[in-house]
Amino acid sequence: MSWTRMLIATVATLCVFGTSTAYAAGSCTISTTSVNFGSYNVFTGSATDSTGTIRIDCNGAAGNVVVTLSKGASASFSPRTMLKGAEALSYNLYTDSTRTSIWGDGTGGTSTYTNASPGAQPFNVTVYGRVPAGQDVSAGVYSDTVSAVINF
Repeated sequence: MSWTRMLIATVATLCVFGTSTAYAAGSCTISTTSVNFGSYNVFTGSATDSTGTIRIDCNGAAGNVVVTLSKGASASFSPRTMLKGAEALSYNLYTDSTRTSIWGDGTGGTSTYTNASPGAQPFNVTVYGRVPAGQDVSAGVYSDTVSAVINF
C-alpha cells in the first residue's frame, strides 16, 4: 500500500454568500458559517457529514425569502466537486438533515430554501453537507466556493 493512500484527505468547503439588492421598502443580509468536512478517510465505509449555517437578517422585507445556492466549481449540482488542483472530491449540500434534497437554484430537481414569513428577527438556516464514502483521492486540502443569493 502506498504512503499517500494511507493518509487522510483533509477536506474543507467554504461557502461564500452574496447579498441581493433590496426593494426600497426593506433589506436583507446574509452571513455564513462554512461547511467544513474536516478529515475524510478514504478507507472508511461511511459518508462524512457536516453542517454550516446561513444567518438571514431582514429589515422591513415583506413576503417570501428564498435562498439559492450555486454549483460552485462544478458543472452540475449533482455531484458538486471540491478540488485540489485537478483532483476532484465529490460532495453535496442539502436543505434537509436526511440529505435527500439537494440545495440548488430550483432547476434540475434541486430545492431552494423558502421562508414565507421571515419577520423582523434574524434567523438561521442549516446547510447540510455530505462527502460520499469510497472515493479514492490523495491526501490534501480540497475546497470549493459556493455562492448563495437571497431573494425577497
